[in-house]
Amino acid sequence: MREEVKDFERLLNIMDELRSKCPWDKSQTIESIRYLTIEETYELSDAIMRNDLEDVRKELGDLMLHIVFYSKIASENNTFNIADVLNGICEKLIVRHPHIYSDVKVKDADEVRSNWEKIKLRTGEKSVLAGVPTSLPAVVKAYRIQEKVSGVGFDWEHRAQVFDKVIEELNELRTEVEQSQEKHRVEEEFGDLLFALINYARFINVNPEDALEKTNLKFIKRFSFIEKKAKESGRKIQDLTLAEMDGYWNESKLSE
Repeated sequence: MREEVKDFERLLNIMDELRSKCPWDKSQTIESIRYLTIEETYELSDAIMRNDLEDVRKELGDLMLHIVFYSKIASENNTFNIADVLNGICEKLIVRHPHIYSDVKVKDADEVRSNWEKIKLRTGEKSVLAGVPTSLPAVVKAYRIQEKVSGVGFDWEHRAQVFDKVIEELNELRTEVEQSQEKHRVEEEFGDLLFALINYARFINVNPEDALEKTNLKFIKRFSFIEKKAKESGRKIQDLTLAEMDGYWNESKLSE
């Protein structure tokens, strides 16, 4: 028996004990731990962005606990159990990797992704976009939508075409801002520009969510430096002039 199997069995046994003996664990339902799962997912995302592999390990453990927790609750209701979960994903992987488990030939990763989407449609998915969760953050959702339709051939042929579309949408937004008094039209053009930029990110192999989060973290770091300098000078940040803040901002950039 692989060592990992023994460790996984240990977690299952602990979950059985908690569910039978701990008042808090006994009171939980699939619905009640949902928000905690969302929180744990974001904590994992934060650890990945910090490249803190020790924290990644810990957060993966927390998510594993949640998977076991959901499965335990479902087994008590005779709905499904952890074996059903594991066998389900195993079967899905085998079916969607015919180039590994059958005689299908593929030339690259793009063809693997394309086959994945086509197989989903053949095995019950009613729409290419059916697997995109409605509650995904908008940037991630746009990226996944574009990936999925690309998988069935609905895509631009060349990167330059996508950049031209970005410029087109930028000009349309500028026109609406300068000429229109209708907020919904400006908002619509702004959304179109963001969608085009996200599409372009895909063509240059940049994950837009990761790129934006890295910029967020960079901004926070630099602005915190300004706050630190204000405090060191015995003033509040709102007492600094814009020129002083710009100076500290540039100082922070140089220190990087």
